[in-house]
Amino acid sequence: MRILLKSTPTLIAVLLLTSGIFLSIDLSSPQSPLNGARDSHAAEQYTCGMHPMIIVDEPGSCPICGMDLTPMKAETAGAVESSVEQKIKYWQAPMDPTYIRNEPGKSPMGMDLVPVYENQATGGAMISIDPITIQNMGVRTAGVAHGDLSRSIRTVGLVSYEEPKQYVVNAKIAGWVEKLYVAETGQQVKKGQKLLEIYSPELFTAQQELLLARDNYNSLKDSSFAHIADSARRLLDSSRKRLQLWDVSHEQITLLEKTGQVKKTVTLFAQYKGIVTEKTVNEGMYVKPGMPLLNLADLSKVWVLADIYEYQLPWVKVGQSVRVELPYVKDRSLAGHINYLYPFVEPKTRTIKARIELDNANFELRPDMYVTVYLNGEQLNNALIIPQEAVLYSGEKQTVFVAQSGGRFEPRLVKTGLQGENGHIEILQGLFEGEQVVTSAQFMLDSESKLREAIQKMLNPTRAESPIKAEEDDLSDLSGDTKDTEAKTDLEDLFN
Repeated sequence: MRILLKSTPTLIAVLLLTSGIFLSIDLSSPQSPLNGARDSHAAEQYTCGMHPMIIVDEPGSCPICGMDLTPMKAETAGAVESSVEQKIKYWQAPMDPTYIRNEPGKSPMGMDLVPVYENQATGGAMISIDPITIQNMGVRTAGVAHGDLSRSIRTVGLVSYEEPKQYVVNAKIAGWVEKLYVAETGQQVKKGQKLLEIYSPELFTAQQELLLARDNYNSLKDSSFAHIADSARRLLDSSRKRLQLWDVSHEQITLLEKTGQVKKTVTLFAQYKGIVTEKTVNEGMYVKPGMPLLNLADLSKVWVLADIYEYQLPWVKVGQSVRVELPYVKDRSLAGHINYLYPFVEPKTRTIKARIELDNANFELRPDMYVTVYLNGEQLNNALIIPQEAVLYSGEKQTVFVAQSGGRFEPRLVKTGLQGENGHIEILQGLFEGEQVVTSAQFMLDSESKLREAIQKMLNPTRAESPIKAEEDDLSDLSGDTKDTEAKTDLEDLFN
Protein backbone atom coordinates (compact mmCIF):
# COMPACT_ATOMS: atom_id res chain seq x y z
CA MET A 1 0.00 0.00 0.00
CA ARG A 2 1.35 3.40 -1.02
CA ILE A 3 0.96 6.33 1.40
CA LEU A 4 1.21 9.77 -0.15
CA LEU A 5 1.55 12.76 2.19
CA LYS A 6 0.74 15.89 0.19
CA SER A 7 1.55 19.41 1.42
CA THR A 8 -2.01 20.86 1.37
CA PRO A 9 -3.68 18.16 3.52
CA THR A 10 -0.79 18.41 6.00
CA LEU A 11 -1.23 22.17 6.34
CA ILE A 12 -4.98 21.76 6.93
CA ALA A 13 -4.35 19.12 9.60
CA VAL A 14 -1.88 21.39 11.43
CA LEU A 15 -4.35 24.31 11.41
CA LEU A 16 -7.11 22.11 12.77
CA LEU A 17 -4.88 20.85 15.57
CA THR A 18 -3.84 24.41 16.41
CA SER A 19 -7.50 25.54 16.75
CA GLY A 20 -8.12 22.65 19.19
CA ILE A 21 -10.68 20.93 17.04
CA PHE A 22 -10.67 17.15 17.36
CA LEU A 23 -10.45 15.50 13.98
CA SER A 24 -11.17 11.84 13.57
CA ILE A 25 -9.67 10.46 10.35
CA ASP A 26 -10.26 6.94 9.05
CA LEU A 27 -6.86 6.08 7.65
CA SER A 28 -8.10 2.78 6.31
CA SER A 29 -10.47 4.46 3.86
CA PRO A 30 -9.33 4.67 0.28
CA GLN A 31 -10.68 8.21 0.09
CA SER A 32 -8.54 9.28 3.00
CA PRO A 33 -6.46 12.37 2.11
CA LEU A 34 -3.48 10.68 3.68
CA ASN A 35 -3.75 7.68 1.39
CA GLY A 36 -3.90 9.80 -1.78
CA ALA A 37 -5.96 9.23 -4.91
CA ARG A 38 -5.69 5.81 -6.47
CA ASP A 39 -5.87 5.15 -10.15
CA SER A 40 -9.05 3.42 -11.20
CA HIS A 41 -7.27 1.62 -14.06
CA ALA A 42 -3.78 0.98 -15.31
CA ALA A 43 -1.95 3.76 -17.11
CA GLU A 44 -2.25 3.72 -20.88
CA GLN A 45 0.89 2.57 -22.74
CA TYR A 46 2.21 3.60 -26.14
CA THR A 47 4.25 1.72 -28.75
CA CYS A 48 5.74 2.15 -32.21
CA GLY A 49 4.02 0.52 -35.17
CA MET A 50 7.36 -0.35 -36.79
CA HIS A 51 9.22 -1.28 -33.59
CA PRO A 52 6.77 -2.99 -31.20
CA MET A 53 9.55 -3.57 -28.66
CA ILE A 54 9.34 0.16 -27.77
CA ILE A 55 6.77 0.52 -24.95
CA VAL A 56 6.45 3.72 -22.90
CA ASP A 57 3.90 5.18 -20.48
CA GLU A 58 3.36 8.50 -22.29
CA PRO A 59 2.99 9.66 -25.91
CA GLY A 60 5.99 10.79 -27.88
CA SER A 61 8.24 9.75 -30.77
CA CYS A 62 9.99 6.44 -31.46
CA PRO A 63 13.70 6.73 -30.58
CA ILE A 64 14.58 4.46 -33.54
CA CYS A 65 12.57 5.72 -36.50
CA GLY A 66 11.07 8.94 -35.12
CA MET A 67 7.45 7.97 -35.82
CA ASP A 68 4.70 9.07 -33.44
CA LEU A 69 3.87 6.50 -30.79
CA THR A 70 0.34 5.09 -30.80
CA PRO A 71 -1.73 3.63 -27.95
CA MET A 72 -1.29 -0.10 -27.60
CA LYS A 73 -4.19 -2.25 -28.71
CA ALA A 74 -5.86 -4.46 -26.18
CA GLU A 75 -4.59 -7.62 -27.87
CA THR A 76 -1.01 -6.27 -28.00
CA ALA A 77 -1.08 -5.35 -24.36
CA GLY A 78 -2.07 -8.87 -23.58
CA ALA A 79 -5.77 -8.50 -22.89
CA VAL A 80 -7.43 -11.79 -23.71
CA GLU A 81 -11.14 -11.97 -24.19
CA SER A 82 -13.11 -14.60 -22.42
CA SER A 83 -13.13 -17.86 -24.36
CA VAL A 84 -16.82 -18.24 -23.70
CA GLU A 85 -17.58 -15.16 -25.79
CA GLN A 86 -15.38 -16.23 -28.73
CA LYS A 87 -16.01 -18.53 -31.66
CA ILE A 88 -14.29 -21.91 -31.74
CA LYS A 89 -12.04 -22.29 -34.79
CA TYR A 90 -11.21 -25.97 -34.42
CA TRP A 91 -10.53 -28.71 -31.89
CA GLN A 92 -6.98 -29.75 -31.06
CA ALA A 93 -5.22 -32.68 -29.38
CA PRO A 94 -3.70 -31.61 -26.02
CA MET A 95 -0.44 -33.49 -26.62
CA ASP A 96 -0.10 -32.90 -30.40
CA PRO A 97 -0.86 -29.35 -31.63
CA THR A 98 -0.82 -30.52 -35.27
CA TYR A 99 -3.76 -32.89 -34.77
CA ILE A 100 -6.86 -30.71 -35.41
CA ARG A 101 -10.48 -31.48 -36.27
CA ASN A 102 -13.61 -29.49 -37.11
CA GLU A 103 -15.60 -31.11 -34.31
CA PRO A 104 -14.91 -32.46 -30.82
CA GLY A 105 -13.67 -35.99 -30.41
CA LYS A 106 -10.74 -38.07 -29.23
CA SER A 107 -7.04 -37.73 -30.05
CA PRO A 108 -4.97 -40.74 -31.21
CA MET A 109 -3.82 -41.05 -27.58
CA GLY A 110 -7.43 -41.30 -26.39
CA MET A 111 -7.61 -37.81 -24.86
CA ASP A 112 -10.48 -35.38 -25.41
CA LEU A 113 -9.84 -32.68 -28.00
CA VAL A 114 -9.73 -29.14 -26.60
CA PRO A 115 -11.19 -26.07 -28.35
CA VAL A 116 -9.00 -23.41 -29.95
CA TYR A 117 -10.62 -19.97 -30.20
CA GLU A 118 -10.25 -17.23 -32.77
CA ASN A 119 -7.62 -15.25 -30.87
CA GLN A 120 -5.44 -18.27 -30.11
CA ALA A 121 -2.60 -19.78 -32.13
CA THR A 122 -0.55 -22.96 -31.79
CA GLY A 123 2.77 -21.70 -33.15
CA GLY A 124 3.11 -18.24 -31.54
CA ALA A 125 1.15 -15.06 -31.02
CA MET A 126 -1.64 -13.94 -33.34
CA ILE A 127 -0.65 -11.00 -35.56
CA SER A 128 -2.86 -8.16 -36.83
CA ILE A 129 -1.46 -5.99 -39.64
CA ASP A 130 -3.14 -3.15 -41.50
CA PRO A 131 -3.67 -3.56 -45.27
CA ILE A 132 -1.07 -0.94 -46.22
CA THR A 133 1.65 -2.70 -44.24
CA ILE A 134 0.61 -6.03 -45.74
CA GLN A 135 1.01 -4.57 -49.21
CA ASN A 136 4.38 -3.01 -48.39
CA MET A 137 5.65 -6.31 -46.99
CA GLY A 138 4.68 -8.15 -50.18
CA VAL A 139 2.61 -10.77 -48.39
CA ARG A 140 1.21 -13.40 -50.78
CA THR A 141 -1.05 -16.31 -49.96
CA ALA A 142 -2.04 -19.62 -51.52
CA GLY A 143 -4.93 -21.98 -50.87
CA VAL A 144 -4.82 -25.35 -49.13
CA ALA A 145 -6.27 -27.89 -51.56
CA HIS A 146 -6.26 -31.55 -52.51
CA GLY A 147 -4.11 -32.52 -55.47
CA ASP A 148 -1.70 -35.06 -56.92
CA LEU A 149 2.01 -35.16 -56.13
CA SER A 150 4.61 -36.67 -58.43
CA ARG A 151 8.36 -36.55 -58.81
CA SER A 152 10.69 -37.30 -61.70
CA ILE A 153 14.17 -38.37 -60.68
CA ARG A 154 17.26 -37.91 -62.81
CA THR A 155 20.35 -39.51 -61.41
CA VAL A 156 23.66 -41.06 -62.39
CA GLY A 157 24.21 -44.78 -62.80
CA LEU A 158 27.31 -46.95 -62.96
CA VAL A 159 27.45 -50.00 -65.22
CA SER A 160 28.62 -53.04 -63.32
CA TYR A 161 29.12 -56.76 -63.89
CA GLU A 162 26.31 -59.18 -63.24
CA GLU A 163 27.70 -60.65 -60.05
CA PRO A 164 26.40 -64.27 -60.44
CA LYS A 165 28.06 -64.42 -63.89
CA GLN A 166 31.63 -63.74 -62.75
CA TYR A 167 34.03 -66.70 -62.67
CA VAL A 168 37.60 -67.46 -61.64
CA VAL A 169 39.70 -70.13 -63.39
CA ASN A 170 42.29 -71.60 -61.04
CA ALA A 171 44.58 -74.61 -60.83
CA LYS A 172 43.59 -77.53 -58.65
CA ILE A 173 46.98 -79.17 -58.91
CA ALA A 174 50.57 -77.99 -58.98
CA GLY A 175 52.40 -77.94 -62.29
CA TRP A 176 53.82 -75.92 -65.18
CA VAL A 177 51.85 -74.17 -67.91
CA GLU A 178 53.13 -75.65 -71.14
CA LYS A 179 50.65 -73.98 -73.53
CA LEU A 180 48.32 -70.97 -73.03
CA TYR A 181 45.43 -70.74 -75.49
CA VAL A 182 43.77 -67.69 -73.90
CA ALA A 183 46.55 -65.15 -73.64
CA GLU A 184 44.77 -61.75 -73.84
CA THR A 185 42.70 -59.67 -71.47
CA GLY A 186 39.34 -58.86 -73.04
CA GLN A 187 39.36 -62.03 -75.14
CA GLN A 188 35.96 -63.70 -75.47
CA VAL A 189 35.83 -67.28 -74.22
CA LYS A 190 33.19 -69.87 -75.11
CA LYS A 191 32.14 -72.70 -72.85
CA GLY A 192 34.25 -75.80 -73.57
CA GLN A 193 37.05 -73.81 -75.21
CA LYS A 194 40.68 -74.78 -74.53
CA LEU A 195 42.31 -72.57 -71.91
CA LEU A 196 45.76 -74.03 -71.28
CA GLU A 197 47.87 -77.19 -71.14
CA ILE A 198 49.50 -78.06 -67.84
CA TYR A 199 52.25 -80.54 -67.05
CA SER A 200 52.00 -82.07 -63.59
CA PRO A 201 53.83 -85.13 -62.28
CA GLU A 202 50.75 -85.99 -60.22
CA LEU A 203 48.55 -85.93 -63.29
CA PHE A 204 51.03 -88.10 -65.17
CA THR A 205 51.04 -90.66 -62.33
CA ALA A 206 47.25 -90.55 -62.06
CA GLN A 207 46.95 -91.46 -65.75
CA GLN A 208 49.22 -94.47 -65.27
CA GLU A 209 47.22 -95.60 -62.23
CA LEU A 210 44.03 -95.37 -64.27
CA LEU A 211 45.47 -97.65 -66.94
CA LEU A 212 46.60 -100.16 -64.29
CA ALA A 213 43.17 -100.09 -62.69
CA ARG A 214 41.61 -100.67 -66.12
CA ASP A 215 43.81 -103.68 -66.81
CA ASN A 216 43.16 -105.06 -63.33
CA TYR A 217 39.43 -104.78 -63.79
CA ASN A 218 39.51 -106.41 -67.22
CA SER A 219 41.31 -109.43 -65.75
CA LEU A 220 39.08 -109.81 -62.66
CA LYS A 221 35.65 -108.83 -63.89
CA ASP A 222 34.80 -112.48 -64.77
CA SER A 223 36.06 -113.89 -61.46
CA SER A 224 33.84 -116.42 -59.66
CA PHE A 225 34.32 -114.40 -56.50
CA ALA A 226 31.97 -111.48 -56.76
CA HIS A 227 33.70 -109.37 -54.15
CA ILE A 228 36.98 -109.51 -56.06
CA ALA A 229 35.36 -108.26 -59.28
CA ASP A 230 33.53 -105.56 -57.33
CA SER A 231 36.78 -104.34 -55.72
CA ALA A 232 38.47 -104.10 -59.12
CA ARG A 233 35.53 -102.08 -60.47
CA ARG A 234 35.55 -99.69 -57.53
CA LEU A 235 39.32 -99.14 -57.94
CA LEU A 236 38.78 -98.21 -61.61
CA ASP A 237 35.97 -95.78 -60.71
CA SER A 238 38.16 -94.16 -58.05
CA SER A 239 40.98 -93.60 -60.55
CA ARG A 240 38.57 -91.97 -63.00
CA LYS A 241 37.08 -89.78 -60.26
CA ARG A 242 40.52 -88.50 -59.23
CA LEU A 243 41.22 -87.19 -62.72
CA GLN A 244 37.75 -85.62 -62.97
CA LEU A 245 38.35 -83.70 -59.73
CA TRP A 246 41.50 -82.27 -61.29
CA ASP A 247 39.39 -80.86 -64.17
CA VAL A 248 40.35 -83.56 -66.64
CA SER A 249 37.41 -83.84 -69.01
CA HIS A 250 35.35 -86.98 -69.56
CA GLU A 251 36.42 -87.12 -73.22
CA GLN A 252 40.10 -87.08 -72.22
CA ILE A 253 39.61 -89.91 -69.74
CA THR A 254 37.72 -92.00 -72.32
CA LEU A 255 40.47 -91.42 -74.90
CA LEU A 256 43.13 -92.39 -72.35
CA GLU A 257 41.41 -95.73 -71.58
CA LYS A 258 40.86 -96.40 -75.27
CA THR A 259 44.37 -95.67 -76.51
CA GLY A 260 46.32 -96.57 -73.38
CA GLN A 261 48.77 -93.73 -74.08
CA VAL A 262 49.74 -91.49 -71.16
CA LYS A 263 50.18 -87.84 -72.15
CA LYS A 264 52.73 -85.51 -70.65
CA THR A 265 50.32 -82.56 -70.47
CA VAL A 266 46.63 -82.33 -69.77
CA THR A 267 44.40 -79.70 -71.38
CA LEU A 268 42.06 -77.61 -69.18
CA PHE A 269 38.80 -76.43 -70.79
CA ALA A 270 36.57 -73.47 -69.93
CA GLN A 271 33.59 -74.35 -67.77
CA TYR A 272 31.82 -71.02 -68.49
CA LYS A 273 31.54 -68.45 -71.24
CA GLY A 274 32.56 -64.84 -70.82
CA ILE A 275 35.14 -62.13 -71.36
CA VAL A 276 38.60 -62.33 -69.81
CA THR A 277 38.68 -59.42 -67.36
CA GLU A 278 42.01 -60.34 -65.77
CA LYS A 279 44.90 -62.66 -66.71
CA THR A 280 47.54 -63.58 -64.16
CA VAL A 281 49.20 -66.55 -65.88
CA ASN A 282 51.83 -66.84 -68.61
CA GLU A 283 53.35 -69.77 -70.48
CA GLY A 284 56.03 -71.57 -68.54
CA MET A 285 54.74 -70.33 -65.17
CA TYR A 286 54.65 -72.68 -62.23
CA VAL A 287 51.20 -72.69 -60.65
CA LYS A 288 50.02 -73.95 -57.29
CA PRO A 289 46.65 -75.38 -56.26
CA GLY A 290 44.08 -72.61 -55.76
CA MET A 291 46.08 -69.99 -57.63
CA PRO A 292 43.77 -67.77 -59.81
CA LEU A 293 44.77 -67.90 -63.46
CA LEU A 294 41.97 -66.12 -65.35
CA ASN A 295 38.92 -64.03 -64.41
CA LEU A 296 35.90 -64.38 -66.68
CA ALA A 297 32.69 -62.30 -66.75
CA ASP A 298 29.58 -62.88 -68.83
CA LEU A 299 28.59 -59.48 -70.26
CA SER A 300 25.46 -60.59 -72.11
CA LYS A 301 23.61 -58.93 -69.22
CA VAL A 302 24.87 -56.11 -67.01
CA TRP A 303 23.72 -54.24 -63.93
CA VAL A 304 23.29 -50.48 -63.68
CA LEU A 305 23.64 -49.20 -60.11
CA ALA A 306 21.75 -45.89 -59.81
CA ASP A 307 22.29 -43.49 -56.89
CA ILE A 308 19.09 -42.60 -55.02
CA TYR A 309 19.31 -39.92 -52.33
CA GLU A 310 17.58 -40.46 -49.01
CA TYR A 311 14.87 -37.85 -49.58
CA GLN A 312 14.05 -39.49 -52.96
CA LEU A 313 13.67 -42.96 -51.50
CA PRO A 314 9.89 -42.69 -50.75
CA TRP A 315 9.30 -42.23 -54.48
CA VAL A 316 11.27 -45.31 -55.56
CA LYS A 317 9.83 -48.84 -55.52
CA VAL A 318 10.99 -52.21 -56.83
CA GLY A 319 9.49 -52.91 -60.25
CA GLN A 320 9.35 -49.28 -61.42
CA SER A 321 10.18 -48.63 -65.07
CA VAL A 322 13.31 -46.62 -65.81
CA ARG A 323 15.00 -45.17 -68.85
CA VAL A 324 18.78 -45.36 -69.24
CA GLU A 325 20.53 -42.95 -71.58
CA LEU A 326 24.04 -43.45 -72.92
CA PRO A 327 25.97 -40.18 -72.77
CA TYR A 328 28.15 -40.97 -75.77
CA VAL A 329 25.27 -42.00 -78.08
CA LYS A 330 22.80 -39.27 -79.03
CA ASP A 331 19.10 -40.12 -78.69
CA ARG A 332 19.95 -43.66 -77.57
CA SER A 333 18.15 -44.99 -74.52
CA LEU A 334 17.41 -48.39 -73.03
CA ALA A 335 14.29 -49.44 -71.10
CA GLY A 336 14.49 -51.41 -67.89
CA HIS A 337 13.08 -51.69 -64.41
CA ILE A 338 14.33 -51.64 -60.83
CA ASN A 339 14.70 -55.18 -59.59
CA TYR A 340 16.41 -54.51 -56.24
CA LEU A 341 17.02 -51.73 -53.71
CA TYR A 342 20.08 -52.31 -51.57
CA PRO A 343 19.30 -52.27 -47.82
CA PHE A 344 22.18 -49.99 -46.83
CA VAL A 345 23.47 -46.46 -47.50
CA GLU A 346 26.80 -45.74 -49.11
CA PRO A 347 28.71 -43.82 -46.39
CA LYS A 348 30.65 -41.58 -48.80
CA THR A 349 27.87 -40.53 -51.17
CA ARG A 350 24.96 -40.91 -48.70
CA THR A 351 22.94 -42.65 -51.42
CA ILE A 352 21.08 -45.93 -51.79
CA LYS A 353 21.87 -48.09 -54.80
CA ALA A 354 19.00 -49.12 -57.06
CA ARG A 355 19.87 -52.08 -59.29
CA ILE A 356 18.68 -52.18 -62.90
CA GLU A 357 19.27 -55.26 -65.06
CA LEU A 358 19.76 -54.68 -68.81
CA ASP A 359 20.42 -56.90 -71.81
CA ASN A 360 23.81 -56.26 -73.40
CA ALA A 361 24.11 -58.66 -76.30
CA ASN A 362 26.06 -56.22 -78.45
CA PHE A 363 28.27 -55.04 -75.55
CA GLU A 364 27.08 -51.43 -75.76
CA LEU A 365 27.24 -51.14 -72.00
CA ARG A 366 30.69 -51.59 -70.58
CA PRO A 367 31.43 -52.06 -66.87
CA ASP A 368 32.44 -48.90 -64.97
CA MET A 369 30.74 -46.71 -67.58
CA TYR A 370 28.55 -43.81 -66.37
CA VAL A 371 25.00 -43.51 -67.69
CA THR A 372 22.02 -41.24 -66.95
CA VAL A 373 18.97 -42.81 -65.33
CA TYR A 374 15.45 -41.33 -65.48
CA LEU A 375 12.54 -42.66 -63.46
CA ASN A 376 9.08 -41.39 -62.59
CA GLY A 377 8.20 -41.81 -58.94
CA GLU A 378 4.96 -43.41 -57.89
CA GLN A 379 2.27 -40.72 -57.96
CA LEU A 380 0.51 -39.71 -54.73
CA ASN A 381 -3.15 -39.01 -55.47
CA ASN A 382 -5.62 -36.72 -53.67
CA ALA A 383 -3.18 -35.41 -51.06
CA LEU A 384 -3.64 -32.19 -49.08
CA ILE A 385 -0.94 -29.91 -50.49
CA ILE A 386 0.43 -26.36 -50.13
CA PRO A 387 3.38 -24.55 -51.73
CA GLN A 388 6.65 -25.70 -50.24
CA GLU A 389 7.85 -22.15 -49.51
CA ALA A 390 4.96 -21.66 -47.08
CA VAL A 391 6.59 -23.94 -44.48
CA LEU A 392 9.05 -22.56 -41.93
CA TYR A 393 11.45 -25.11 -40.45
CA SER A 394 12.80 -24.51 -36.94
CA GLY A 395 14.37 -27.60 -35.46
CA GLU A 396 11.72 -30.26 -35.03
CA LYS A 397 8.85 -27.82 -35.57
CA GLN A 398 7.25 -26.91 -38.88
CA THR A 399 5.12 -23.75 -38.95
CA VAL A 400 2.85 -22.07 -41.49
CA PHE A 401 0.97 -18.77 -41.23
CA VAL A 402 -2.75 -19.01 -41.90
CA ALA A 403 -4.27 -15.80 -43.27
CA GLN A 404 -7.59 -14.84 -41.68
CA SER A 405 -10.04 -11.99 -42.14
CA GLY A 406 -9.25 -8.51 -40.89
CA GLY A 407 -5.54 -8.67 -41.63
CA ARG A 408 -4.88 -11.33 -38.98
CA PHE A 409 -2.32 -14.10 -39.35
CA GLU A 410 -2.23 -17.24 -37.23
CA PRO A 411 1.02 -19.21 -36.81
CA ARG A 412 0.13 -22.90 -36.82
CA LEU A 413 2.20 -26.03 -36.31
CA VAL A 414 1.89 -28.67 -39.04
CA LYS A 415 3.28 -32.05 -40.06
CA THR A 416 4.52 -32.47 -43.62
CA GLY A 417 4.99 -35.47 -45.89
CA LEU A 418 6.34 -35.92 -49.41
CA GLN A 419 7.68 -33.09 -51.55
CA GLY A 420 6.62 -32.99 -55.20
CA GLU A 421 8.66 -31.75 -58.12
CA ASN A 422 6.18 -28.92 -58.85
CA GLY A 423 7.01 -27.05 -55.65
CA HIS A 424 4.22 -28.46 -53.48
CA ILE A 425 4.44 -30.41 -50.25
CA GLU A 426 2.03 -32.82 -48.59
CA ILE A 427 0.36 -31.76 -45.33
CA LEU A 428 -0.38 -34.67 -43.01
CA GLN A 429 -1.79 -32.69 -40.08
CA GLY A 430 -2.48 -29.11 -39.07
CA LEU A 431 -4.49 -27.54 -41.92
CA PHE A 432 -7.96 -27.71 -43.44
CA GLU A 433 -8.85 -27.60 -47.12
CA GLY A 434 -9.79 -24.10 -48.22
CA GLU A 435 -7.60 -22.19 -45.77
CA GLN A 436 -5.09 -19.62 -47.03
CA VAL A 437 -1.41 -19.86 -46.10
CA VAL A 438 1.28 -17.19 -46.47
CA THR A 439 3.91 -17.98 -49.11
CA SER A 440 6.10 -14.86 -48.86
CA ALA A 441 7.37 -12.55 -46.08
CA GLN A 442 6.55 -15.24 -43.52
CA PHE A 443 9.97 -14.78 -41.93
CA MET A 444 8.96 -11.24 -40.98
CA LEU A 445 5.65 -12.53 -39.67
CA ASP A 446 7.45 -15.20 -37.67
CA SER A 447 9.75 -12.62 -36.05
CA GLU A 448 6.78 -10.38 -35.24
CA SER A 449 4.83 -13.32 -33.79
CA LYS A 450 7.69 -14.39 -31.55
CA LEU A 451 8.24 -10.79 -30.42
CA ARG A 452 4.57 -10.25 -29.57
CA GLU A 453 4.46 -13.56 -27.76
CA ALA A 454 7.40 -12.46 -25.62
CA ILE A 455 5.72 -9.09 -24.94
CA GLN A 456 2.51 -10.79 -23.87
CA LYS A 457 4.41 -13.02 -21.48
CA MET A 458 6.22 -10.00 -20.09
CA LEU A 459 3.12 -7.85 -19.62
CA ASN A 460 0.80 -10.64 -18.48
CA PRO A 461 2.95 -13.22 -16.69
CA THR A 462 1.18 -16.43 -15.78
CA ARG A 463 2.23 -18.43 -12.78
CA ALA A 464 1.17 -21.85 -11.66
CA GLU A 465 -0.75 -21.82 -8.40
CA SER A 466 0.75 -24.16 -5.82
CA PRO A 467 0.34 -24.44 -2.03
CA ILE A 468 3.88 -23.20 -1.46
CA LYS A 469 3.48 -20.26 -3.85
CA ALA A 470 0.07 -19.36 -2.39
CA GLU A 471 1.54 -19.42 1.10
CA GLU A 472 4.39 -17.13 -0.01
CA ASP A 473 1.87 -14.71 -1.55
CA ASP A 474 -0.16 -14.69 1.66
CA LEU A 475 2.94 -13.96 3.70
CA SER A 476 3.89 -11.18 1.27
CA ASP A 477 0.45 -9.59 1.55
CA LEU A 478 0.51 -9.92 5.31
CA SER A 479 3.91 -8.25 5.45
CA GLY A 480 2.62 -5.37 3.31
CA ASP A 481 -0.46 -4.90 5.49
CA THR A 482 1.72 -4.85 8.61
CA LYS A 483 3.89 -2.11 7.15
CA ASP A 484 0.81 -0.09 6.17
CA THR A 485 -0.61 -0.47 9.68
CA GLU A 486 2.63 0.71 11.23
CA ALA A 487 2.65 3.75 8.91
CA LYS A 488 -0.93 4.59 9.84
CA THR A 489 -0.10 4.32 13.55
CA ASP A 490 2.78 6.72 13.15
CA LEU A 491 0.53 9.26 11.41
CA GLU A 492 -2.17 8.92 14.10
CA ASP A 493 0.46 9.57 16.75
CA LEU A 494 1.49 12.64 14.81
CA PHE A 495 -2.04 14.06 14.80
CA ASN A 496 -2.72 13.04 18.41
